[in-house]
Amino acid sequence: MFDFLLTEEQLKIRDEVRDLVAWVPREMILDMAEDKIRYPTEFLREAGRRNLLGVRHPKEWGGRGMDWVTTCMVCEEVGSLGHTFGCVFGLGPDLVCDAIILHGTDDQKARYVRPVLGGEMAAAECLTEPRGGSDFFGTTTTAEDRGDHFVINGQKRFIVGAEGADFFLVYALTDPQADPHQALTCFIVERGPGVEVKYLYNLMGSRGGGTGRLVFKDAKVPRENVLGRLNGAYDVFYTMMIPERLGTAAYTIGTARPALDVATGYSTRRKAFGQTINQFQGVSFQVAESAMLLDAARSMIYTTARAVDAGIEGGRCRRMISETKKFVTESCQKVVHHAMQVMGGIGYTSVFPIERIHRDLRLASIWTGTNEVMAMIIAHEWYREYFKSGRASQPRDYEADAEAAMEMEEKIYE
Repeated sequence: MFDFLLTEEQLKIRDEVRDLVAWVPREMILDMAEDKIRYPTEFLREAGRRNLLGVRHPKEWGGRGMDWVTTCMVCEEVGSLGHTFGCVFGLGPDLVCDAIILHGTDDQKARYVRPVLGGEMAAAECLTEPRGGSDFFGTTTTAEDRGDHFVINGQKRFIVGAEGADFFLVYALTDPQADPHQALTCFIVERGPGVEVKYLYNLMGSRGGGTGRLVFKDAKVPRENVLGRLNGAYDVFYTMMIPERLGTAAYTIGTARPALDVATGYSTRRKAFGQTINQFQGVSFQVAESAMLLDAARSMIYTTARAVDAGIEGGRCRRMISETKKFVTESCQKVVHHAMQVMGGIGYTSVFPIERIHRDLRLASIWTGTNEVMAMIIAHEWYREYFKSGRASQPRDYEADAEAAMEMEEKIYE
């Protein structure tokens, strides 16, 4: 943790979050890992009781009015409990509540945001469908306008909180003839008639989040539960990329941190060839690289969080968030890989938590948009910035600083 970047108020909140982390029973972590606990309702209730959910949201709706730097710090600490804890901690209180605060009515904020931030309700987002993940505009779930209500039919899968959430943020097709960017609407759909958990996934890792497939069959949704404007789901989706991807990166650091801690401690006690294994460069260099990667990941997190807090918008913000999500998740996976290498065979067993962390973090580079999609966004925005500003934004023509720069006949492009 970069304590020196935090204010006294932020450090106080960090200590409150660490108290919450210490409160979590060992049995809760183990039972979630075995899917004996399908959804950590008790954890969210306790976090809400301590006023630690959605700390960056306005105080009037139950938050603390803090910023993204604080949120990233909180996410890292919560993520140290396990990847699923980070997922559910950020998904409803940060992601869904952010959507409602930015695009919803005061009535929607009172009915949904306050209870979620208080730990009295849980929320989930329904975006991915059986025939499309990253293809958001390929949504086939439909919502038929019946005047004072809509009727939703379709399926969403890989929904964290399918079992456990009280309501869902659902994207559905409302104008099939329109341009894809103007064809979808976002709805707040409460669990009830027409909303069925059809299948719960036996995941490789990140268990205990109630991840499943939801089927909407003639689900009746009142018109007042449209979030934002009709056919305006793109507006909601676009703003959700910040909490989805930046939050994911932040709690992923937290999940990887215990792996480095356990491996470091192990290397100072485990002996081979007459000395502790941390004396061997093959071990200590892997620990060193892991510490470097986590610090580099934190640097990206806090730099990007500061950019968001400063109001940097548009393509540059999208690029920074995508870079952060890709770099951090891949770096953290490497940290856990190093931890297992340091510990050897015992790291592959359930005697230490490394194997569970390894399985959990495999999701990080897929979740909230694959890292390949992140690379597409990075490349797109980088080139767009380049063509928009060109060399005019540079203090000099660097291409000319080569000995043979004026040999134009050698610069062949076609």
